[in-house]
Amino acid sequence: MSLHQQLKQRAAAAKPIRVGLIGAGKFGAMYLAQVPRIPGMQVVAIADLSPDGARRNLARVGWPDEATRARSIDEAVAQNRTHIGEDWRALVAHPAVEVVVECTGHPVAAVEHCLAAFALGKSVVNVTVEADAFCGPLLARRAAEAGVVYSLAFGDQPALICDLVDWARTCGFPVVAAGRGHKWLPHFAQSTPETVWGHYGLTPEQAARGGLNPKMFNSFLDGSKPSIECAAVANATGLAVPSDGLTYPPASIADIPRVTRPRSEGGVLERKGMVEVVSSLEADGRPIAYDIRMGVWVTVEGETDYIRHCFEEYNAQTDDSGRYFTLYKRWHLIGLEVGLSVASVALRREATGAAATEAGGWRADVVATAKRDLKAGEVLDGEGGYTVWGKLLPAATSLGLRSAGGAGGGLPLGLAHDVTMVRPVRQGQCLTWDDVAIDTGTEAYRLRRAMEGLFAPERIAPSR
Repeated sequence: MSLHQQLKQRAAAAKPIRVGLIGAGKFGAMYLAQVPRIPGMQVVAIADLSPDGARRNLARVGWPDEATRARSIDEAVAQNRTHIGEDWRALVAHPAVEVVVECTGHPVAAVEHCLAAFALGKSVVNVTVEADAFCGPLLARRAAEAGVVYSLAFGDQPALICDLVDWARTCGFPVVAAGRGHKWLPHFAQSTPETVWGHYGLTPEQAARGGLNPKMFNSFLDGSKPSIECAAVANATGLAVPSDGLTYPPASIADIPRVTRPRSEGGVLERKGMVEVVSSLEADGRPIAYDIRMGVWVTVEGETDYIRHCFEEYNAQTDDSGRYFTLYKRWHLIGLEVGLSVASVALRREATGAAATEAGGWRADVVATAKRDLKAGEVLDGEGGYTVWGKLLPAATSLGLRSAGGAGGGLPLGLAHDVTMVRPVRQGQCLTWDDVAIDTGTEAYRLRRAMEGLFAPERIAPSR
């Protein structure tokens, strides 16, 4: 039975999937815009640091004021309304809440929210992929141990890529490469919130009119977000990552099957079975026609003459050899699609993408990398800011990074916010734990350090 049919059954029985949403910013508001149109699903509670801001976002997406007048979650359940408040713990603990949607965008807080939900028997759809990038395998294991489901969010590109990879493997195709698109030139790695709009293609006035957050958008532009999302995909699918970071080969959609081949066959990959990001700009900055900038893709291999003949007979877009074929979605609708994850988790007990839980499943990491020369005493401002950007590396490489005279280990980008440098680091150099003074008391820090011991990637076999 389809998810939509099951949702209609829940609606007919007056037993909707009851959801608690933590964080009602842009992504959360997009999900909320769709909820009234989804049968058998009710957001009974929203926790946000700014309840008034959450109400403004609800009004912006078309919710009537009376829909959020519930004084408690109990009242919201009884009256088919939504309670809005600041207390995320009360939301997670309420027995009516089946699924928690973590949508804060704050990785340290997201880890705390997820662990609390697991402990109370609640499944989680984690929109905050920044948290998944630095401790996703152990989050997924903790969920499994608690008997609940932990999932990436459909609509965001990592879950969509995981879906394409699952399609390919379930159909019997070896996955050669998978990833997303991006507007990329190498100097974007040094972009700051002050320079982002010029690179992005918007004026400051357009950005202000849209209420766009320059730090958040800069995290996309400077390569941090593509690295974070590819780390989540690699850890969920077992695909490998480039040995020295994403290479962003420029390609039109028609060229993806040619470009995403192994180098030995004229492509850019170190080997088959990797994540990569395709740029929508040529190396000289010229836009590429029919680009994949906002989309996702998977390249598969036709291993026999018969399969390759089928590609040809059905006019599939392949490389010139006819061996490699790319399936793609050119667009993603972000928060508008999250309802599919909520339904899948609640009704099928299936994640729409989640990190592997076995030892050796940690394949990728995103390491904070200096945007400029950094001095001792400076405070890092994290993803999308002025000080660091995120570089995708194999987990084993990240663990092996060393500072001068230190024990080292790469500093994950998700924990590189509001921490103080204790020694200088040159522009372009990856930071290590020894380069900063970090708060060791957070659950996020403890979970990450525990994962380094439990999931140390010593001998990882390649994945098809």
